[in-house]
Amino acid sequence: MTTHPTPASLLDLEVVGPSGVVAAEAALANLLGTTHDVLLVQAEAIVALEATAKGLGRPGVRALNVVTGPYGALFGRWLAATGAAVTTLEVPFHRAVTAADVAAVLASDRFDLVALVHAEAATGSANPLDEIAPLVVANGALLVVDAVASIGGHPVTPDEWGADVVVIGAQKALAGPAGVSALSISPRAWAAMAGNPGAPRESILSLLDLRDGWLRSDRAALLGTPSSLETTALNQALARVEQEGLGSVISRHRAAAAASRAGLRQLGLTPWIADDHAAATVVTTFAGTGSIADLVTAARAAGARFVTAAPGVLASTTGRINHTGRAADLDTVLDELRALGDTLGRPTDPVTEAARRTWAATI
Repeated sequence: MTTHPTPASLLDLEVVGPSGVVAAEAALANLLGTTHDVLLVQAEAIVALEATAKGLGRPGVRALNVVTGPYGALFGRWLAATGAAVTTLEVPFHRAVTAADVAAVLASDRFDLVALVHAEAATGSANPLDEIAPLVVANGALLVVDAVASIGGHPVTPDEWGADVVVIGAQKALAGPAGVSALSISPRAWAAMAGNPGAPRESILSLLDLRDGWLRSDRAALLGTPSSLETTALNQALARVEQEGLGSVISRHRAAAAASRAGLRQLGLTPWIADDHAAATVVTTFAGTGSIADLVTAARAAGARFVTAAPGVLASTTGRINHTGRAADLDTVLDELRALGDTLGRPTDPVTEAARRTWAATI
C-alpha cells in the first residue's frame, strides 16, 4: 500500500539554508564524478537548459545542434533566438544519432558549440556520448549535454567526455523531485558566458549571477529563497541513490528496459527503437497495430500505472512503459506487461517468463 506524506510533514519543513544547497551540489558533483562547478537551479531542468542556451548563444557563434527528439529541437530554437548560426543535424526519431553522422557534419564546417540530448525521454533512444564526445573535443567546440533523462540510468561522466555543460534533473531515474535541477559547468564554458555581452543578467536565466553571487561568495550567500520542499527531497533522493549505489541504480534501469522489451516482443508489439539505439532509462517505447490511445486507455483500465502514449508528434503511433526511478524493478515491469497482455487478450505467462529471463540475464 502506498503511504502518502501528511500535510504537516510537507508544509512545516525547516527552511533550507546555504548548507542544504551545498550538500546537494556536493552530492551531485560526486554522482557526476566531476571537478567542474556544479550549480543547483531552483527550477525544473528546462530552465537550466534555456539558461545554458541563452548564456552561450550570441551572434557570431556557430552551433551544431543534434536533434533526435523534441527537446533537442527546442534547444536549437533557443540558440537561434540569440543570433547564433545554428546548423541542425536531425535524424529520424526511431533511431539515435551515430558518431559517423556527427563526424560528417563536423568535417564540413567549423563550430564553436555542439549540443545534444543523451537519452530521449520522448522516443526512448540513447545517443552514444562516449563515441561522439571525443569528436567534439577534437574539433575544439564546446560540448553541451542534456542528461536529464539519462542520469541514474546511464553513466554520465562530464570530465571523461570533456563536456563543458551537462544539465541534469532528478525526477526520472534518480526518483527525486522535478522542481530543482543542476548543471556542471567547465572553466571554458564560464569564459564563453563571461565574454557574451548578451548573456542574461538579473534574470532567472542568469548563470553568471549564480556564479558571481553564489560561487564567488564561497557558497555563503544564497540568491533568493530556495525551495525547502524540493531541495530537501533532492537531498533525500541523492542519499538513497548513494545508499543503493549508482552502479546498482543503473543496472536496475538496464534490466527493466531489457525485460520490458522482451515482454513487448512476446506480446507481438514491436519496439520503436532498435536494441543498439535504445535508452536504458525513462521509457521503453513500442509501436503496435491499431490505436495507441485505445491501447493505453484499456491497459490503464486493466491496472497498468506506467503505460502512456509518447508525447508530441509520436503520440498517435507510439506508446511507452515508464520504468524510471523506483519503478525500475522486476515486479513493476511484470505488472505492466500483464496489464498489456490482458488488454490484448493474450496469455501472459510466456510474456512474464520472457521478461524474468531477460531481467536475470541483464541485472
